[in-house]
Amino acid sequence: MSLSSLAAGAVLDRRDPVPPGYVAPPYYPTPHGGWVSEWSESYRKASLLVANMTLAEKTNITSGTGIFMGRCVGNTGSALRVGIPQLCLQDGPLGVRNTDHNTAFPPGITAGATWDKDLMRRRGVAIGEEFRGKGVNIHLGPSVGALGRKPRGGRNWEGFGSDPVLQAFGGALTIEGVQSVGVIATIKHLIANEQEMYRMYSLVKPGISSNLDDRTMHELYLWPFAEGVRSGVGSVMISYNAINGSAAAQNSYLMNGLLKDELGFQGFVMSDWLAQISGVPSALAGLDMSMPGDRNEIPLLGNSYWMYDYSRAVLNGSVPVDRLNDAVTRILAAYFQMGQDQNYPRPNFDTNTQNAEGPLYPGALISPSGVVNEFVDVQGNHAEVAREVARDAITLLKNQNNTLPLLRNASLKVFGTAAEKNPDGINSCADQGCNKGTLGMGWGSGSARYPYMDSPIDGFKSRGSNYQYFNTDSFPSNSSPSPNDTAVVFVTADSGENYITVEGNPGDRTSSNLNLWHNGDKLIQDVAAKYTSVVVVVHTVGPVIMEAWHDLPSVKAVLFAHLPGQEAGTSLMEVLYGDTSPSGHLPYTVPTSESNYPASVNLVGYQIGQPQDTHTEGLYIDYRHFNKESITPRYAFGFGLSYTSFSFSDASISAVTPLTAVPPSRPAKGTTPAYSTAIPPASEAYWPENFNRIWRYLYSWLEKNDADDAAEAANSPTKYPYPAGYSNVQTAGPAAGGAQGGNPALFDTAYDISVTVTNTGARAGKAVAQLYVQFPQGIAVETPTIQLRDFEKTSTLQPGASQTLSLRVTRKDLSVWDTASQNWVVPSVNGDYGIWVGSSSDSLSLRCGTASMTCAGGQASPV
Repeated sequence: MSLSSLAAGAVLDRRDPVPPGYVAPPYYPTPHGGWVSEWSESYRKASLLVANMTLAEKTNITSGTGIFMGRCVGNTGSALRVGIPQLCLQDGPLGVRNTDHNTAFPPGITAGATWDKDLMRRRGVAIGEEFRGKGVNIHLGPSVGALGRKPRGGRNWEGFGSDPVLQAFGGALTIEGVQSVGVIATIKHLIANEQEMYRMYSLVKPGISSNLDDRTMHELYLWPFAEGVRSGVGSVMISYNAINGSAAAQNSYLMNGLLKDELGFQGFVMSDWLAQISGVPSALAGLDMSMPGDRNEIPLLGNSYWMYDYSRAVLNGSVPVDRLNDAVTRILAAYFQMGQDQNYPRPNFDTNTQNAEGPLYPGALISPSGVVNEFVDVQGNHAEVAREVARDAITLLKNQNNTLPLLRNASLKVFGTAAEKNPDGINSCADQGCNKGTLGMGWGSGSARYPYMDSPIDGFKSRGSNYQYFNTDSFPSNSSPSPNDTAVVFVTADSGENYITVEGNPGDRTSSNLNLWHNGDKLIQDVAAKYTSVVVVVHTVGPVIMEAWHDLPSVKAVLFAHLPGQEAGTSLMEVLYGDTSPSGHLPYTVPTSESNYPASVNLVGYQIGQPQDTHTEGLYIDYRHFNKESITPRYAFGFGLSYTSFSFSDASISAVTPLTAVPPSRPAKGTTPAYSTAIPPASEAYWPENFNRIWRYLYSWLEKNDADDAAEAANSPTKYPYPAGYSNVQTAGPAAGGAQGGNPALFDTAYDISVTVTNTGARAGKAVAQLYVQFPQGIAVETPTIQLRDFEKTSTLQPGASQTLSLRVTRKDLSVWDTASQNWVVPSVNGDYGIWVGSSSDSLSLRCGTASMTCAGGQASPV
């Protein structure tokens, strides 16, 4: 590509205007990685290789070889001469996608509903073991964006809940677990990817622009990413959408500024699949890896923004050599950081086929064939972890007259197709793109194939339950109600990724809204009209409207079983029959009507030009909004009942780190690898002689005359039209930075809180202590009434037993983002912060005060 054509492309790539006040300022250059001590050895190893790599070897590492051009959903190029193989990237957040002999774990929303940090981490370890066992280098998870701002958003279920702190713990603990076994985790999608419709750029329309202010960015959407970076995550995936008008894949403020400088991210940034919309601009803005490598307009033509064009761009001087060197070093440093240079397995599966043999490059018109799937069993004992997550997430919302737990010999009538496996086969719908039978996960790239489905009916069978099952979503006329019967009704609500439309829902819940699917409301109503005792079990991706049946006299109990993965049956039976008390809590608010929400969180429909999604609600999403507007939901964020009862008592608060208005000065950046900045000779990009090319496969080499022309263009007086604000001078970094996650002082513990939880009931059970912060009254800045800042779950407590839990509040927890100083500020150093502890966001009666340094129960709830 000539410099003149590059210039023309830059002119054509104008941004659509966004509403006033929403800006994505330029931020250059990309900060070099390697200045954090925890990564110094990995950077040293990586730099030794990079210093000896050719131009084509470097650009080969930074890009995928093309969609369907290898065993994995993403396959980088290799640098075999220096010992670096192709790296395998594979979905998804709940398990290895499109393979066999794997575990279909419960997704993030279910893990979030456990409110169990230990279980979140153990789930991460088990997922990591399966990815490593399949030979996957880079796990495309966890997901903490979508944050869950929009209750009908299609992929909310892949994350951990509609709160940044719940998402942060879920994401960070998953990362720690996955990476503990040597797999590179990928936190995604950066950022504000809150709906599926219109998310992607195309030939005819730009992707949706999420417009959000600086404070909302930091206090909500960036918060879980900061914790993920702090946990040492190796990779970040950017989102499809634009942020304040600038596409994420070339948003320098997002990647260079927020992620790599402020948050001190040391790994590499990859595009979502076909999210890259430019070559040079995306490189300058901080993108390190293009996936799957093809151009986004029409893949599978052998065209790429990078690979050979990246080699060309370095030779002609439009991309500085140090930008390429840093990108490659970041990728290889993550590889070394996880120890993947030591006996790491190669891929032994093929995401494109379930057959043992097949084409090695399915995207090619003509491909060599061979063994592509060795059917390696990586399940181990992971079903136990999956079952524990599914069970401990089950959230009891209503239980009149102690209808639950069921008696062992209870006479049951079971209704709803969701109680039994999909009759067409548990994996009959590609990427789970249907809602038939038991709903264990949503659909899309975040799904996995089931090795089996332990359905609720399987659970009833294994119990020897006295039941009769009606496999229909319409009330059957032959159910013959008896006064001693308990009816158990299974209903669902589904969503997913928007390359699949299910029953009129293109990812987001558009046609279904927040209603139950398959006429679930009517089925419950009809059953409740005939039976005097009804238990409703809801498998759902998120909140549903329950008003049509919740208060019917016959509806005695309601359970949200969320999305249980493969372990839907036994996990539910253990709760229904009282082997285990339910201990799940809602990871989102359940409204009484969609009108409970602000209009700004509705799905954005078609708009001429670039669709605009402006976050005018700011910080007030989910429970923050309900509290601000004094709206009583059907069930509050964090709500969950048990078969027993608990008390919170003997609380104490102790100061740990003295507060100051602003944190102590950040540490200075350490040294980073240094390389020659000279443009390499064109010969480093020449095609090897007698090389057998695969058509459509993406390569990093250039024809000799193209490489020579590019090198000559570097001396041309015509220069690449760099974006406004561009610089290639490294800086000291912002005051809010200084380590992975930001200024390390932000994470200093300001206060320790201790609380004793006692089982005051007659059954064993687990309790969750949720800690919310209420900022002092009279401060100059507006804050939500309460905000979740920590939580802990007890072990199983026998009746009368107690356990003391330790919670903490950090400096960041008591700060707000100050847009003027671009730093975290404690708005009232000596003010009285209310530290509230309770079982849910609307059940808070124990308060500790930072002014009096005392705690007291029986206080009036702040909401």
